[in-house]
Amino acid sequence: MRRREFFSALGGAVAWPLAARAQQGERIARIGYLSLLPAAKATGYEAFRAELRELGYIDGKNLRIEYRSTEGDESRLPELAAELVGLNVDVIVTYATGVPAAQRATTIIPIVMASYANVDIVANIARPGGNITGSTFFLPELMAKRLELLKEVVPPMTRTGVLLLRRDDNASNRKVIEAMDATARALQVELQPVEVRGPREFESAFSAWEKQQAGGLVMFDHAQFLANAETISALAAAHRLPSIGPVELAAGGGLMAYGVDFAELFHRAAALAVKIVKGTKPGDIPIEQATKFRLVVKLKTAKALGLTVPPALSARAEEVIE
Repeated sequence: MRRREFFSALGGAVAWPLAARAQQGERIARIGYLSLLPAAKATGYEAFRAELRELGYIDGKNLRIEYRSTEGDESRLPELAAELVGLNVDVIVTYATGVPAAQRATTIIPIVMASYANVDIVANIARPGGNITGSTFFLPELMAKRLELLKEVVPPMTRTGVLLLRRDDNASNRKVIEAMDATARALQVELQPVEVRGPREFESAFSAWEKQQAGGLVMFDHAQFLANAETISALAAAHRLPSIGPVELAAGGGLMAYGVDFAELFHRAAALAVKIVKGTKPGDIPIEQATKFRLVVKLKTAKALGLTVPPALSARAEEVIE
């Protein structure tokens, strides 16, 4: 039976883990947080907790966050998602590949996507139905835009590396390359994608791009890459490779960043989780699409690479790091 049919068959009889208790006065809300990284390295987690505090939910007072991390090992996602389901938390908040893992683990406990690059997760984003809501963004189009911006700063570039994470199911990587390929043809740039399984393979990826005479690097959004943005930036500098990726890359020393404002998305995830805690069904909350993007330029890195950032691009940047 499909998920939509399942909920339709149950009608209004579905007992969401919280609704029956929400009218009993203040109690401890339990939020399961499924992460790919330890809390200290998890992008957006502090923004999530800060928004909860703003909304009156204090961890240890009227809130308990059940934080579960794969420590970078995505194969643990099903196990940890099942663990949170076993704890009967009020809502599960997760992102990236944690989203399908949580979705497979439960059709009852509400799920909030803090960020997920696939709008196909539900049939109708305006009224998703079922037990899932949250925020999405269009990663393939975002990667294509990064390539376009990098070409503005490095006009002679004819080849560019693309750093991707290797997965058992590489559908998302294929979509990214397809979207980038159209832009690459228009810009007369050859894509040189390399898939890695983790930080141990970063050096070999950069060595491959050096042999292929790549003139730039476009970095994919993934928790492992975000957590190691400084390492990737250092390798790009060592190989004199102009780079662009998510905001964390420029913060770590990369040339440029263009990406979703993840802090904003995780703020929204907290607000949606609270809304569910107070009794709203997730299926009645529209899926939100990211609308706020940040362009960051690191002038120090540009100078070290002998590049001149066009004034028009600097003027468009939200942040220019001297």
